[in-house]
Parts: sequence; C-alpha cells; structure tokens
Amino acid sequence: MEYIPLTKPFLNGFETKFVSKAIDARELVGDGPNTREAERNIARISNVSNAFLTPSCTDALDLSAMLLDLETGDEVIVPGFTFTSTATAFAQQRATLVYADIDPATLNIDPQHVESLITDKTRAVVVVHYAGIACDMKSLTHIAKRHDLILIEDNAHGFGGKYEKENLGSIGDMATLSFHVTKNIQCGEGGAFLTNNSDLADRAHILREKGTNRRAFLDGTIDKYTWVDQGSSFLAPDYAAAFLLAQLESFDEIHKSRTHAWNRYKSELENWADAVGATLPYVPSYAQHPSHLFWMTLQSLEQRSDLLERLKGNGIGATFHYQSLAISPAGKRFGRTDGTPVADRAAETLLRLPLYAELGDSQIDRVISALIEWSP
Repeated sequence: MEYIPLTKPFLNGFETKFVSKAIDARELVGDGPNTREAERNIARISNVSNAFLTPSCTDALDLSAMLLDLETGDEVIVPGFTFTSTATAFAQQRATLVYADIDPATLNIDPQHVESLITDKTRAVVVVHYAGIACDMKSLTHIAKRHDLILIEDNAHGFGGKYEKENLGSIGDMATLSFHVTKNIQCGEGGAFLTNNSDLADRAHILREKGTNRRAFLDGTIDKYTWVDQGSSFLAPDYAAAFLLAQLESFDEIHKSRTHAWNRYKSELENWADAVGATLPYVPSYAQHPSHLFWMTLQSLEQRSDLLERLKGNGIGATFHYQSLAISPAGKRFGRTDGTPVADRAAETLLRLPLYAELGDSQIDRVISALIEWSP
C-alpha cells in the first residue's frame, strides 16, 4: 500500500538550475542578488514596503522581538495555541508572556480575551493566522491602537492569504513568514521579516547585520561600516534565496493544487463530521486562505488516538499539532494566563490530514474513505 505522507515538499525542477547558477557565480553569503530579488517578490506578494529574508521564521520572530526593546516586566500577549517560536522570541528578550485563548471555530487568537489581558505593562500582541486563515484583524487592530500596542503577525501559515482586501503580513506593524520544508513555498529552512514602517525597516537592516550598518555600506551610502546597535546574524545564504526564487515560479500552481485538495476534504467530509461530532475548519467571510493545512477536532483525546491509529493502519500520515503553551513546563516558567481552555482542548483533540501540492485525487479518495469507514 502506497504511504500517503502528511506533507511532501513540492519541487518544480528549477531549484537545481537556480542553485547551481548561484554556486557557479559564487553567490553564497547573505544579502546577494538572489536574496534581493526574492525579497522584492516576497514584498510584492505580501504588499509590503520591506521584506528581509532570514534563515527561518524563528529568526524573523527574534528580529521582531529585538526591535521592541523589551525590558524586564514588559508583557507580550501570544496565542495559547501556536508553535513555540512565537513565544520564545519574546521570552528571550525578557518579556513576560501572557497566553490568550483561541476562537474554537478558527483556532485563531480571541480578540475579546486579548483585550481582557492587557495591563499597563503590555507592549505587544502577536497573532497567528492558523492554517493560513486570517485572524479578526479589524478587532485586533482597533485593540492595538486603543491601547498603543505593537501588533505583530506571525504569518508562518498564511503567505498569499488575505483579510478582506488586505494581504496577510501587511496589516500589523511587523510580520513574519516561514519557508520551512513543510510550508507551501519552501527552501528547506527559511523565513522573512516584513514591515511597512520605514523606521523599523532601517533598524532591522542593522540588527540582522550583527548590529552594524553594513547594508548602508553595501548600498554605497557610507564608505565603511561599524557597530552601531545590538544585533545578530539573520541572513540566509544567497543560494537558499535562489532555491526560493525557483519555488516562487510555481506560486500559483502550488496553491491551485493545494486548494483543490482542501476543498475536496471540506465538501466531502461535512456529513461525516456531523455524524461523528467532529469539527472541520471554518473560513470567515473576510478570509482568503492559501490552503496550508486541513484540520479537524474530535470529541476527545481517546477518539483522536483511535482515529490516528486507524489512519496509520491505512498508510495515511495524519497527525496532531501544537501542544498548549500555557500548561507546558516552559510556558508556566516564562508566562502567565487566566486560562486557555479552548487551546488546551484543541491540543488534545486536533488532527491534521495529508495536504501537499502533489496530493492526487486517488490519494484524497483513500483518505476520505478511511475517515468515512471509521466510527467512534
């Protein structure tokens, strides 16, 4: 029986050509010609003024956190259901993390809970567009403005998605992207930092160049560069940018294929979900998403474990996702919450189905059939 993996990286054949060309030209270090071109394409797709390619989304989040100039006692609100990088970036900068609960329909951060957690120590709110489906950005933007907070979009899942007519990654003060091998557009490891704020962009150039003004030197605006601020090494190698450029050639093709699979799951599993008490993804009217992943929640941990075992026996690579941050060992150490029951439950009951660009109809049929044949 052919194994159907959870994810599978898409390759269009241009990657080897583009990377070989970069290597032959000795375009190896960061901020080279491929990096600059990739950044222009990322900025265009996201509709932002400034895009910075980074080695990972984690690095982009670290850069965002450094730009906040956080001090001990400052608080940053993050979703209780997200990858650890969303939290560690700010904990490393001495902030106290405050975990907000999520909306059970979208699994995105709950704006009402966010506002209830704000204190005079709150500096920023970080939102995650889970599965690439936009958060309620109108509410979150109003909250951030009302309380004079920085709004950061962790858009690791949503490259190419929209909130109403606005591109995800262009709405907050800062945003981050992931080009990890599991993402729609990937270069093995990679990420990007985005902003429309020119002051943040100017400083980001310095922070990602080990605290130096080297970018200005390379652009010819100064005759030598020196240490001017804190910083780290947030530059991806130029051959990784070449790989990413090859992926961007197939941007529309990748998303068309993934959307086909996502739509089949959604339409053909609705009756089954009603019958077994499962919850499928909800897409608000304001959201256009890139079909990054397809999830469901079951009624209990036991049901999920049983279904995962059944799918595994059918050669299907379904799995769970994040664990709840608020009740994790490090989460308790670095943050606080008044409770995240929806996030806690999602961590115990969520199941993800295989989804990738080359997932064919016969494979989708197998996944759907295996689900329909299961009963709790």
